[in-house]
Amino acid sequence: MHSIIRCYAEIDIEAFDFEKVHTDTSGDQMDVEHTIKKIYRQFERESSIDPELPKLKKNLHIKLLKSWLKDLPKNYECLDASRTWLIYWILHSLWILNDMPDSETLSQCVEFIKKCQHEEGGYGGGYLQFPHLGTTYAAVNALSIIGTDEAYDSIDRSSLQKFLWTVRDVDGSFALHRGGEQDIRGVYCAISIAKITNIYTDTLFDKTAEWVVSCQTYEGGFAGCPGMEAHGGYAFCGVATLALLNRTQLCDVDALLRWSVNRQMRLEGGFQGRTNKLVDGCYSFWQGAAFPIISAILSKQENKELIETVFFDQGALQEYIIICCQGPEGVGDPFVIGCPSNELNRVHPLHNVAPHFVYNAVHYFIRHPPPVKDKN
Repeated sequence: MHSIIRCYAEIDIEAFDFEKVHTDTSGDQMDVEHTIKKIYRQFERESSIDPELPKLKKNLHIKLLKSWLKDLPKNYECLDASRTWLIYWILHSLWILNDMPDSETLSQCVEFIKKCQHEEGGYGGGYLQFPHLGTTYAAVNALSIIGTDEAYDSIDRSSLQKFLWTVRDVDGSFALHRGGEQDIRGVYCAISIAKITNIYTDTLFDKTAEWVVSCQTYEGGFAGCPGMEAHGGYAFCGVATLALLNRTQLCDVDALLRWSVNRQMRLEGGFQGRTNKLVDGCYSFWQGAAFPIISAILSKQENKELIETVFFDQGALQEYIIICCQGPEGVGDPFVIGCPSNELNRVHPLHNVAPHFVYNAVHYFIRHPPPVKDKN
């Protein structure tokens, strides 16, 4: 385990340089940095008394997550179309924290997700809602985390494959829902779903890799669609899709790496999603998960120097998450800061569930192939 690795006495040196041109975004950035400095300095005072800091408040997180799995606060009504996402996020978080719900609760989750499955294939975000690739991805991942025969068998893979065909375009792209716009998130959700449930076919994903590569921008990241701005979530979707298709050689990995490393904020330690934007905790995964994928690509090039390189400051990212993002009420690598109990379970960088959940689901569905194998 590791203690704090950054020198907070020198934190002002890393502050944002607005180059004597004040803009709304530079002002926002300086406001964030001012807040972050106060948090880090307070932490520095506290850690001088308690050497085990920072501490991940696991019990508080677990208590809150388990309560949300059964009864969400009223202000979550606006997320009625994201209920499969909420189940996935909560179960995934509980797995990472190594405290899964009991079997009865997990079975109830399966029953609810079944009600979100559309008769024409795929899953909506709630009961009787239209299917969407995002909520289908969340549902499949949640069922993979549960990992029982009941969970696996609840997926109608024949209609699921038909749904993927209905949102596929002739250029290999995918819309998130019928009649929706083509989006790299849709492509990633489609390939992740297809791979983990064993409904993938070469025909279904013909030209997909080429379309994804057309989304890589001059900056090196990936946009949501060709011609748009590079973004952390889209960059993950792009490189993860190419990895799942085994077509990573098509992208400019050097440009992607250069763009990715420059998204980690010098003072805050966390990642921004786009150039000239503020730090955001969610990009800890979207930007962070791209690095092991990039490392895997570079390993194929047998460049030992790059393979052994750690491309981002892991300690600084952990500090930002635990010290700055962890609410007072609990709202990969063996390198872990603070006390040993801060270590979490591992996550598969391509599917965003535990590696053995991916393995178990894939092998279950290989042993139980779907009735429908392809469609033109």
